[in-house]
Amino acid sequence: MTSFLNPLIAFVSAHPELAYLTVFLAALLEAVPVVGSVIPGSTIIFALSGLIPGGELRLEWVLAAAAAGALLGDGSAFWIGHRAKGEILSSWPMSRYPQLVKRSEALFRRWGALAVFFARFVPPIRAFVPITAGALDMPPPRFYAVNIPAILLWAAAHVLPGVLAITALHKYGGIPHHTGIGKHYWMLSVLAGALIFALGVWIFRRRHGGGVIEPAAVRKDP
Repeated sequence: MTSFLNPLIAFVSAHPELAYLTVFLAALLEAVPVVGSVIPGSTIIFALSGLIPGGELRLEWVLAAAAAGALLGDGSAFWIGHRAKGEILSSWPMSRYPQLVKRSEALFRRWGALAVFFARFVPPIRAFVPITAGALDMPPPRFYAVNIPAILLWAAAHVLPGVLAITALHKYGGIPHHTGIGKHYWMLSVLAGALIFALGVWIFRRRHGGGVIEPAAVRKDP
């Protein structure tokens, strides 16, 4: 794994604009209904944040890329729902994920604006709440008044842990900045955590006969 991370870090150092684009796309795709339930955008952003303390990436640009991608994704989903109204929630591909649609609709009807705020931090429901909010006629100014602060907080929560972790490893772990070992530790930890989480979700779904991200079964007429 280290042999893979070394050229990756070198490539990012030489082409930081591609790393910012990757962060932007990860945040954007994670906010797209249905697609966002399977895209590991948070994992990508967490991992790349470890390259900030060494100077490969700049903190302000990573935060901006993450926030811009999430804002475009959430905003696009909201306006699609706002224009299509409730019909979108029962149309393809939303109709293939009735459990998530039902959960997001119930969450929004109960909590309103708070659902938009807190859903941003809860995968995979965050990919469904914005379009649901639009479909259920939430006023656009109210949506953005809640969504933008949530996105800014979400971006900081996904980027700053990597910066703090690598900085702590260098400062208190006695690891020189130029070695890049701290970055390897952080990225490997993030990847391992993501794999463990995915395994846990898979086991849960197996034991409970499916899960919230399972598409609805296709009915066949006898």
